[in-house]
Amino acid sequence: MTKAEIQKKITEIRHHIHMHPELALEEHETSDYIASILEELGLEVTRGIGGTGVVATLTAGTGGKMIGLRADMDALPIAEQNDLPYKSVYPGKMHGCGHDSHVASLIGAAMLLKEDPSFNGTAVFIFQPGEEPGVGAKAMIEDGFFEKFPISEIYGQHNNPLEPLGKITVCPSVAASSEDDFWITIHGLGGHASAPQNTRDPLVTAAEIVMQLQTIVSRNLNPLSAGTVSCCDIQTDGAMNAIPSTVTILGDCRSYDPAVQETIEKRMREIVRHVCEMNGCGWELRYDHVFIPMVNDPACVQAVVDAATSLYGAGRVDAAVPPASGSEDFAWFQRRVPGAYFRVGTRPEGSTQVYPQHNACYNFNDDAILIASEVFAAIIRNRLK
Repeated sequence: MTKAEIQKKITEIRHHIHMHPELALEEHETSDYIASILEELGLEVTRGIGGTGVVATLTAGTGGKMIGLRADMDALPIAEQNDLPYKSVYPGKMHGCGHDSHVASLIGAAMLLKEDPSFNGTAVFIFQPGEEPGVGAKAMIEDGFFEKFPISEIYGQHNNPLEPLGKITVCPSVAASSEDDFWITIHGLGGHASAPQNTRDPLVTAAEIVMQLQTIVSRNLNPLSAGTVSCCDIQTDGAMNAIPSTVTILGDCRSYDPAVQETIEKRMREIVRHVCEMNGCGWELRYDHVFIPMVNDPACVQAVVDAATSLYGAGRVDAAVPPASGSEDFAWFQRRVPGAYFRVGTRPEGSTQVYPQHNACYNFNDDAILIASEVFAAIIRNRLK
């Protein structure tokens, strides 16, 4: 196939996946669709790793080295608001983060390498489920991914609608934050709104806790350290005229340093305990470490830079961008082997309205779909010589 034919084919693939979004760990139709395409290409395909994960391999030459390329494939529980010929046909589900494009671009890399297998070793194409809740990479690893496919390096990418079309960016070290989710449940004594003296009000207690939690970043972290503590939802069993008995605060914390993570959790427990005791309330705190910080390896970062520069020139490559405040479970792969995660700009020239990811009107720009494919393929050819 020519490059134009590959571009056309992977755009069609992207549109098909966009029309049929599946949520985390439910990607049965998506994974079957991907596997069938890869099998038609003549790749060795393994299904069902980590549940719905798909892994395909392409070997050229006699080299024994294996390098992994990864794409995530789950959608979001969002009702799409776009009017597109390939709009989601599943109510309340959409590819609002561009994982449809990630899948298509990785298939495009397989097509490019199949057409021109000028490398010596094995390219491993990893289609991972469940990235959004941060469980898919761990599921594949726990299911024996590294034992079945002993890769020595791994590369991933994400579309970026805020950067100009074709801009390749990569962070030189820590590239994305951790994410810790928390549930604070406060047990009080509810009662009539007209007689608060007969209650132990958990809602007032929750309000105090929310405000006190904001002091963790401002007063307990070094000003040069980064971290966030965000209370995102409050749930109660109260009513307009009834003080509740139970209040739950939900939120998340982000940081780039395990020491900062530890400080945030420690101070949260202290604040919750003391404020609740002061107000005569009981409490429970569930604190889950969901994502770990994503750390790019310097040699792998250089591999991305070399590949992208050889394709598009140094002017379209930036290897000094700051870390993202979001999280990415690609980090679990990087904990086992060196790797790098880069981003591809998709914002059309002259555009005045750009919808961010996780917006109901987000839609990937198909003009960018082959760029990640070409960078992936160049990395394989450069690193497997």
